[in-house]
Amino acid sequence: MKYQYSYIVKIQFLGFRFSGWQKQTNAKTLHDMVDKTLSFVFEEKRFKTLGVGRTDAKVSANCYYFQLFIDEKVVEKWFLNSLNYNFSFDFRALSMNEVDLKFNIIQSPKIKEYHYYFSFGEKLHPFTAPFVVGVLDDLDIDTMKIGAKLFEGEHYFHKYCTKPSEKTIFKRVIDSCEIVTNSVLTANFFPEQSFILKVKGKGFLRYQIRLMMATLFELGKGNLTLEFIKNSLKEDNDKKFLRNIAPASGLQLYNIEFLE
Repeated sequence: MKYQYSYIVKIQFLGFRFSGWQKQTNAKTLHDMVDKTLSFVFEEKRFKTLGVGRTDAKVSANCYYFQLFIDEKVVEKWFLNSLNYNFSFDFRALSMNEVDLKFNIIQSPKIKEYHYYFSFGEKLHPFTAPFVVGVLDDLDIDTMKIGAKLFEGEHYFHKYCTKPSEKTIFKRVIDSCEIVTNSVLTANFFPEQSFILKVKGKGFLRYQIRLMMATLFELGKGNLTLEFIKNSLKEDNDKKFLRNIAPASGLQLYNIEFLE
């Protein structure tokens, strides 16, 4: 039996204590928490949810959307108030909009912006663990900034993807990629200076940004060269993915822009 109404709901979440979005057996996931909370909001009413995409374990989102299917019209103010009242403290609902039942949140074209927060040179306050990755080695940030720009444009990302399927498309376009000083996410227990790798594009491969970040860390330590990054993105690269993956906790889905 088809549902009568469809809505897009915008939320934020801290993913540090969850095993990603996708439902799994014997794991606490974000999708499970959303559906469990909605079951309190709607009581015995029938509903279904679809997330805009998967996130890795411990990855947070400043902006995330899920599509809600339900049999009756939902009043926005009541719904948001009720959802936030029942959500755990690591979730917040921001808005909801009705959409056509034919709308597909997964297939709809969109631009995603990810942030990876990091610092270097000192052991960080434990409270920063869900937000900022602290590299104890010194990093050459200026060289890392040059390296980040090498990822912009159309490239072959075989080396920046784990466990691809036979249908995986490795030729991808990154609209922008840069390292900037962090002025977005701050707290009094953060280090005096931290940085953000900002990446924007229509779609990313499994662990792609974390593999890119790990490569830039190695570049900053002097263990890799800019030439290595250039060669890793060519069509004739050896197709073997890089083994060094940056921790998930520094990664944040910062924004999603639907193109339709």
